[in-house]
Amino acid sequence: MIYNPLDTFYKSQIGAIKENSKITFRVKGNFNSCVFCIKKDGFEYKSYQMQKKENYFEVSTKLTSGLYFYYFDLKNGEYISNSYENIGVVARAIQDFQLTVYDIEYEVPSWLSGGIIYQIFPDRFYRYEKEKNVPSYKVLHKDWKEKPVFMPNEQGEILNNDFFGGDLKGITKKLDYIKSLGVNAIYLNPIFKAYSNHRYDTGDYMHVDELLGTESDLITLIDKAKEYGIKIVLDGVFNHTGIDSLYFNVYNRYDSLGASQSKDSKYYNWYNFNNFPNDYGCWWGIKTLPTINKENQDYIDFITGENGVIDHYTKLGVSGWRLDVVDELPSNFVKNIRKAVKKANKNAIIIGEVWEDASNKISYGKRREYFQGKELDSVMNYPLKNAIIEFVLSGNTNQLTHTICQQIDHYPQSVLHSLMNILSTHDTARILSVLCGENIDGKDKIELSKIKILPDKMKDAIFRLKVATLLQFTLCGVPSIYYGDEVGMEGFFDPLNRCPYPWGDENLEILEWYKFLSKLRKRLSAFKKGEFNSVYNDNGVLIYKRIDELSQVLICVNISQNTYDFKFNGNLKELISNKIYSNEYVLNKKTIAIFIKN
Repeated sequence: MIYNPLDTFYKSQIGAIKENSKITFRVKGNFNSCVFCIKKDGFEYKSYQMQKKENYFEVSTKLTSGLYFYYFDLKNGEYISNSYENIGVVARAIQDFQLTVYDIEYEVPSWLSGGIIYQIFPDRFYRYEKEKNVPSYKVLHKDWKEKPVFMPNEQGEILNNDFFGGDLKGITKKLDYIKSLGVNAIYLNPIFKAYSNHRYDTGDYMHVDELLGTESDLITLIDKAKEYGIKIVLDGVFNHTGIDSLYFNVYNRYDSLGASQSKDSKYYNWYNFNNFPNDYGCWWGIKTLPTINKENQDYIDFITGENGVIDHYTKLGVSGWRLDVVDELPSNFVKNIRKAVKKANKNAIIIGEVWEDASNKISYGKRREYFQGKELDSVMNYPLKNAIIEFVLSGNTNQLTHTICQQIDHYPQSVLHSLMNILSTHDTARILSVLCGENIDGKDKIELSKIKILPDKMKDAIFRLKVATLLQFTLCGVPSIYYGDEVGMEGFFDPLNRCPYPWGDENLEILEWYKFLSKLRKRLSAFKKGEFNSVYNDNGVLIYKRIDELSQVLICVNISQNTYDFKFNGNLKELISNKIYSNEYVLNKKTIAIFIKN
């Protein structure tokens, strides 16, 4: 080993570091000279001669907050550069390592780490109120078991105006069930008044959608959930509104002068009109979602000011916000959101929708500063989701181990252990469908809607699901269950992944597995903030430890066709089978195992 940033001998602090804290770098090797080269993002490299020790070189430094890149120059035309395995190798080309340095006052609320998130698409979870006053432009399904409308109408439009009637009282009613999954946070897709069933086309931020209930129902949910030790996280959609809204008001359904109705509207400057009134900026070209001018101070104050949207709902008792398409929000706006959230409740969590490595993301030509201390606490962990699926389907460990090591190296420890580890969301296909082995290339939504996992494929699909969820629940971060995944819901892309929860028709084998994993997380403190140590990874086999002062856990996954023997000293208890093994264990093909010291 020449250099390994995940070993404290080589880098005295693992992961991101606090500003002005001393950090020491060491490289091993019989070199004549070694120079440490580091630059702050946007600046030039600075060089520091490393001190020669017995068999290594060493340098120490302190840094201000920001994103840094570094490598080691051997002064002979060769460099110690970053490899795909995230360790140092001697090369003739420079490939930087990364170091995130965060603000000295940056704190991430600790209550989420070690917990479990449950994501609910509110219209599809549980309907408590049987009678609904449905506006004429919305359609209420008569049968809870019907499929959502997924085809365009005669005009070629997908209206998303069909509803099943799930409501806030329904979620409150099912808190016993949600708690049985070990959940300590419920993340709700948008609940504000809107035209569509997904409600990402906000109509009125200051009112709960009437089909979901009232603000009083929201307060009741918050209070009852608190009794179960569960916090509520809302979806903040601040990049765009709906055209059918108090602010744009295309259909004149609101008692306001909307931006589309007059240039004299107080909301006119919230939007970006190219040619009033029909040509305006909209999200990804979707005309029903006009984008907001996030530099407009009136809008910023409306969202982040005193008695604004953030302030109002956080003071009601909401414990966090998930920020939709946060990479489309200017950094100053995100900073203002953070100030508003933390002013109302310093322990509220802020989770961003980011699909890439959030520590170094460039969006619209600008480097983002999500984890340098003044923006986010966590993000949806799409890189890990993709890596887990790649491993489970192919057996190739490369992407998964690379992603794990990269996140440990790039993120602050408090962020790492609060990452929202997803396998499905409202934006992606259900994980069981993804893992069923069905080739969906070229299939349209009609064909996809007819795909149901056949009994002869279900056994393999469930095994793959168990592997994926074992990783999701035991790697660094917080597992997030998309409602219904825990009972085997299927469905490819939206809205087929947004079907109603199948009450009374649950897959109990899958449900019991999720409950087993939740009890495992609650039982063993290593899953809260414990270290990750890789033991072995290759050819469909992944073995790793999670360790803290109180517990050590060994996770073994073998999805290959080979058998592996390993030996150890003493007795280990395997938690899935509850069997005790002495000195050796055979990891058979297509086997998962969890060990603790007996």
